[in-house]
Amino acid sequence: MGRIKVADYLVQELHKLGIEDFFGLPGDYNFNILYAIGDNPNVNWIGCTNELNAGYAADGYARIKGYGALVTTFGVGELSAINAIAGSYAENIPVIHIVGVPTTKAIKQNARLHHNFQNPDYYVFERAFSNVVETTAYLDENNAKQEIDRILSVLVEQKRPVYIAIPIDTCKVEIENAPDIKEFKSDEKVLNQAVEHALKLINNSQSPLVLADVLIKRYGARKEFNKFAEKSQLPLSNLLMGKGLIEAENKKYLGTFLSKYENINVYNALQESDCVISIGVINSDLNTYRTGLPFKPADFIEIQGTFTIIEDKKYSNILMKDVLNKLSEQIKTRETQLPVKKPSFEKSGVADDTQLNSKYIYPRIQEFLQPNDMIFVETGIIPHGFAPTRLPENTEVNTQTLWGSIGWATPAAFGGQMAAKDRRTILLTGEGSHQLTATEVSSMMRNNVRPIVIVFNNSGYTIERVLSDDPWDFFNDIAKWDYSKLPQIFDGDVWITQARTNLEFDNALKQAEIEQKSRMCYIEIFTAQMDLPNLTAKIMESIKSQNVVITP
Repeated sequence: MGRIKVADYLVQELHKLGIEDFFGLPGDYNFNILYAIGDNPNVNWIGCTNELNAGYAADGYARIKGYGALVTTFGVGELSAINAIAGSYAENIPVIHIVGVPTTKAIKQNARLHHNFQNPDYYVFERAFSNVVETTAYLDENNAKQEIDRILSVLVEQKRPVYIAIPIDTCKVEIENAPDIKEFKSDEKVLNQAVEHALKLINNSQSPLVLADVLIKRYGARKEFNKFAEKSQLPLSNLLMGKGLIEAENKKYLGTFLSKYENINVYNALQESDCVISIGVINSDLNTYRTGLPFKPADFIEIQGTFTIIEDKKYSNILMKDVLNKLSEQIKTRETQLPVKKPSFEKSGVADDTQLNSKYIYPRIQEFLQPNDMIFVETGIIPHGFAPTRLPENTEVNTQTLWGSIGWATPAAFGGQMAAKDRRTILLTGEGSHQLTATEVSSMMRNNVRPIVIVFNNSGYTIERVLSDDPWDFFNDIAKWDYSKLPQIFDGDVWITQARTNLEFDNALKQAEIEQKSRMCYIEIFTAQMDLPNLTAKIMESIKSQNVVITP
């Protein structure tokens, strides 16, 4: 196979995983990594406005492509990105964080160099990241080949971030170009035992039901899930993070789980089922609207990425896709009668000069969506408004519901658009969240991608207002920006408009359908400070009347 430089080898192997774009910022300690990226004709360097945004962009890219890559410099650069990597860790987003560090000689001599402390510690940042990644590696001339192979094997198996530090000189060390990336395989004996147990439980049940969620996507099991759903013909639902996994036209689809607040058929069906099959479920407070699920997944069948739990018995070292494949081969098809009417918003109604509010916004967005759209939804009240939406075919919905770091969606939408430039991307973000990361709009324009950005301006942190004892607490106010002027300070082609009424929003979306074909669209919409989606209002009413027990 010949020999190859360490940095070139790493870039080569990451390209094999489908990574074509590396996000990050330059720094004098990572130049040799950047040269390796620039010298590889199959990949591109995507410079961002700061390391946190670059991490979010790599996260968004990985959600679409399967894997993402972030490059930063030692200390100041990598620590700026740690929140983004922690979010990827929380939500099983496989991003590799590549850090350029000083020379091996400087490290051995514990030299006092920039981006370190007066009492130098060259491994302190690796230790910090060890808490928010699956594994770390610190390369030298002796371990580089072995460690790259190991860390990429972990990235592929665990579908979580990994961290790799490469000294300046180690980048140029030559190693054997003989990749040895381990492929995780199911334990066949354990797999057969799990499937046998699951089938016994399903066959003995009267009302089995499938609850799908986002880890199906993370572990690359969508094809296997669809095969299982088609063969079994069992009733289907999904959680918020798994929205879009099940096509709206599927005759067995009950709609998205919205707890007790809306689409109550799903809540009742889950509560009454004697065999819920949970697949890739993240059972967290915001994903279940602060009330939790009306059942315990492990009591029935819980299929996760590399293990399955059935009646509280854990079967380890088996892949989700293998479990679903085996079940599909052996499960009996069932005939079940479901409600004919599919849950969704009613038609948005007449577009008039009424002040814009949630009752019009979300039904109109539902009508605006097209097959194959990619949607990035920011944390806050917007996911509640969007949750009941009926989606067109092959729509990709992305939220950061578990980690919930405000500002994530803007750079994540940029990364997602870079991963699939031929798909229309729609960003739904609140103006408070947008302020944290809005500079990445310039990266969208710089790279000639054409998302439709819709900024909800409600004059502050409305989600925090409804959670606070007093909605008008001073800390929920934010700086006033004229968002419609923001893109104008960046270099690039963009269509900008504002909407304050139903009619203006209707016209904005109609025009965006035309403009987006040639350039980015940026729409600022205005609502009252305490305008709430119906779902948010119901949740807050339950919490404040103490009818809701917030579950872990």
